[in-house]
Amino acid sequence: MVRVIERRMAGQILGPVTVLDAVRFESDGVGHVKVFLAAGSSPGCISHGPGMALVDTLSVGGAPCLAYTLEAGTAPSFQVNGTDLPLDVAESEQALFEGRNVIAAVRNGESPQIVAQWLDHHVRTQGLEAALIVDRARPGADPDVADALRDLIAELDCTVLILSSAVPLGRHDAPAEAHPFCVPEAPGKDRMKIPKPTPWSSPLGAMSLYEILRLRFLGQARAVANIEVHDLIPPEAPNIFDAAVEADGGVIALFGRHCYPWRVRKGHPAQFADHICVQFDSKSGRQRWCIAPAKAPEAAVWRMIRIGNAVPDRSRTQLFYRHMALRHPTPSISKIVPKTSLIEHPPLLEIAEAYWGYKPVRMPELDPDPVPKGKGRRAIVTTMKNEGPFILEWLAYHRAIGFDDIIVYTNDCTDGTDTMLQMLERKGYVQHRENPFRESGLKPQHAALQASEDEPVIKNAKWVTCIDVDEFVNIKVGDGTLDALFDAVPDANMIAMTWRLFGNGDVHEYVDRPITEQFLRCAPEFARKPHQAWGFKTLFQNIGLFKKLGVHRPKGLNPQLWEEINWVNGSGQPLPREMFRNGWRSTTETYGYDLVQLNHYAVRSAESFLVKRDRGRVNHVDRDQGLAYWFRMNNNFEEDLSIQKRLPMMKDELARLLADPEIKTAHDNAVKAHRDKIDALRATENYANFYGDLTGPRLEKLSRLHGHFGSNVFLSGPEVVPDEILSKDPDDDWFFTVELTGETAH
Repeated sequence: MVRVIERRMAGQILGPVTVLDAVRFESDGVGHVKVFLAAGSSPGCISHGPGMALVDTLSVGGAPCLAYTLEAGTAPSFQVNGTDLPLDVAESEQALFEGRNVIAAVRNGESPQIVAQWLDHHVRTQGLEAALIVDRARPGADPDVADALRDLIAELDCTVLILSSAVPLGRHDAPAEAHPFCVPEAPGKDRMKIPKPTPWSSPLGAMSLYEILRLRFLGQARAVANIEVHDLIPPEAPNIFDAAVEADGGVIALFGRHCYPWRVRKGHPAQFADHICVQFDSKSGRQRWCIAPAKAPEAAVWRMIRIGNAVPDRSRTQLFYRHMALRHPTPSISKIVPKTSLIEHPPLLEIAEAYWGYKPVRMPELDPDPVPKGKGRRAIVTTMKNEGPFILEWLAYHRAIGFDDIIVYTNDCTDGTDTMLQMLERKGYVQHRENPFRESGLKPQHAALQASEDEPVIKNAKWVTCIDVDEFVNIKVGDGTLDALFDAVPDANMIAMTWRLFGNGDVHEYVDRPITEQFLRCAPEFARKPHQAWGFKTLFQNIGLFKKLGVHRPKGLNPQLWEEINWVNGSGQPLPREMFRNGWRSTTETYGYDLVQLNHYAVRSAESFLVKRDRGRVNHVDRDQGLAYWFRMNNNFEEDLSIQKRLPMMKDELARLLADPEIKTAHDNAVKAHRDKIDALRATENYANFYGDLTGPRLEKLSRLHGHFGSNVFLSGPEVVPDEILSKDPDDDWFFTVELTGETAH
């Protein structure tokens, strides 16, 4: 027979301290009371009344727990600021659950219908005999929960105790737990408008709650599992209560995997059976436990995610599913999880259909586009602004290694870059477009990528990449062509080309020579900092695995196709699935340069950098490129000549281009415009001083010390490096970093 029992925690506010609960019990014929204070309460603010003796103190998650003995007939009290205050106490009622299999859970707004389903499921599948549900609601805010539950589970053979609190149990610095901000994997947290903290419904802050439950009710239970009312043990799983009783030490770990609906039917509340998806790239989960109190160590402490002073029997760890749309109700699943990460999970689909008898909304089926037969076309999308002197070398190089089509978007050019590209388009070498960033409201590079998706040259390409005019695809295998690269990784459909940052090599003046021939010094292969050092661009097959182009990699993964991805690094090694949705830079585990790297000549000569700074950044029009940028990107640690063997074929193609008088005239005009701009800038006081800084001995020495600096040095700028550091040997083993201060820390 079902029994729904209601109890209240003996919470009260006593001046500067908050009591969560006070439990009176007897042990060996002696009266005791244990007082559980809220985190932040200071026991030093109170003293106990007569007839009480402090025998033990414990802190659980920062919450003090004070244990006293009581003389017979003593009414517990505290003295606070010289005032005697009676202490409300609750009697221990462990007999209610003695010898039973119990779940201890927290309800934080879930409907009585969901709670009833949750109870019914575990009674039928796990032999649940009782449940202790802590109701987080503010007193009087949800008064009919117990009555509703009585009606819903009238036929269920289970005792249910609903425990409420007179004081809030949540954190005082967080919004309601149901808010997407409280979901670890929710996208766009930096753009969320977060409600004010609400401790009546925020994530649990009273970490001593489980010790309260043990002392008041659960210390004599056969076994106690700690999961929430939106968590389910799978229907066919072994009995968790039996597992805890049989476990070494009487404790097992429970591991919760987040699950989601693909979509909830319009006008219907979310239910357990809607949840058929998991994240393909998530390894995290929720830790919980099940304990057999009689077998557990005497010193065990019950905490939210683990049992303190006890080691769980890892051979008996069991899975549960956390149904996220029940804990975090939302009209759109994409508010709590990136839908690009979701895939259908066959065990959940079987539970929905076979166990619940329900037809959930399924993910749409999707197949990748067929890979074009044969060699196919290889295409580059790029953006340019005032890059006239450098276009022909870059174009010649990439045509020589095997790119067929190049589409270039320009904006606000003043050096003839746009007219040169228009001429090159007439001759069939490129396709040129005006960048639509003003009309679209997007940043220039993003606007170009969006526009290019509708261009036949991109739609019909077999391989696509987005690289800039200062980036060169340096293929180190075979004859240095794309054919050789694809032969080396024949099964890959995505290739990450990690940047190798090339510095100015102490070249000060601009001359009209190939930059690949002039600039030979660069970052070492193992260059974790600055974070740009291991950024990558991606060469990928255009087969519909993603919805749109991105600066560093295609974006908007179609998650149904994630298993079709064969993404390798520059050494041909597979990249982990955790990078499939958002990865844009290599790590110590994923960087590789053996087959291909992207030579990134971000600064070129000191004189050319003056022009780059003056024109602004193509994708960050509001950012100044000053000394901090030069410092980060000008890495001259070592020499790398790997691209030099590819220059003869580049020069052959460049000679063919320059043999056209119209092309040569356009190039010469661009060189002259660049030279004139440099001279004009150097004639100003600001740029003359800036050039002096760039070419001075301080920055030249710093460009060889990058490997010794922490990330904060690059975030702060070169001025934070003290002069004595300049005397250190680049080849010695040393490290220097700083603390972030002011605006830099944000």
